[in-house]
Amino acid sequence: MRKGENLSKDVILPELDSHHRVIIPLYIPDEESYYKDAFIIFTYCLLSIQKTSITKIKISVISDGCCDAINTKLLQLQRDNLIDELIIEKNNVGKINSILKALRTAPERLITITDGDVLFCNNWETEILEVFKAFPQAGAVCPVPVFRKQLNLTANIWFKYFFSKKLYFRTVKNPDAMEKFAQSLGWSSLEDRFKDSICTLKAKNGTIAVLGCSHFVATYKREVFDVIPKTNSVYKLGGDSEYLYLDLPVVKMGGYRLSTNENLAYHLGNHLESWMVEKFNDLKEITEKKVENLHLKELSRGPISYLFTEKIFRKLFYSKQFYNYALRKKGISKEKLKTFWY
Repeated sequence: MRKGENLSKDVILPELDSHHRVIIPLYIPDEESYYKDAFIIFTYCLLSIQKTSITKIKISVISDGCCDAINTKLLQLQRDNLIDELIIEKNNVGKINSILKALRTAPERLITITDGDVLFCNNWETEILEVFKAFPQAGAVCPVPVFRKQLNLTANIWFKYFFSKKLYFRTVKNPDAMEKFAQSLGWSSLEDRFKDSICTLKAKNGTIAVLGCSHFVATYKREVFDVIPKTNSVYKLGGDSEYLYLDLPVVKMGGYRLSTNENLAYHLGNHLESWMVEKFNDLKEITEKKVENLHLKELSRGPISYLFTEKIFRKLFYSKQFYNYALRKKGISKEKLKTFWY
């Protein structure tokens, strides 16, 4: 039997006090072997977001089949007000599906989706916001510029700026950071030819962004996810899941996939190293967080434009002759061109 009136009935929810949410899927099934350093690395990720963000960010963490010991630690982090939303899945439902649990109800204007092994640097949020403001058509921005992404779902950018000097190869700003990224993937090193030049786009105000956007960490405009598949992913990890849910929707909405010119985050991997500790300890904490409405251009779906740029125009680059012409036009020397196919 019900007695009395539910005090929540007809109560209007308060206005948003944040316009940026970070979603972190987390899978740590144990604390041994491969996952021995995983939780401390995740803690660095979480604290680096809290320390370096300039706006009042909301953080969602999805425990995707983590062990009981990890879940206990996560609950404590939430009690310490370091996590706003904590979702605990007993079974491993997969990276994308765990992200969807927080994403489908997130109302914030910007959504950052990051792996739990990313260390955020000072100015990452500032520079990402600057790219969104300088390039109104930007749909996703990564704080880590990565080599050889110039043709990865960027045909809409090439089509618009093919005859403009705004699209041009420039010198990599931080080759050492690019080297560390390659090592985080298990590579022994990165050849110089991959970290000397990178394809960039220059805005009217002088802001320079890099073409391409990695999905291990990226910030998206909320409307990008209006065109994701209605069903869940069939993969736990990999396959075409990140492509279908994180990459392709950006260009389907007519958005640009870009990265900051400066390296503003580090992919740490699963093994903690001394340089990571040093980077974390050097972070400067931002104590005053802004709460401001982000007046960013809203993207609108353009299926005809998407079909033309990605299905027709992009095929021109399959021709070695056209590809070489395009790269030479955009600043790649004849000597460098010899190794740009691989």
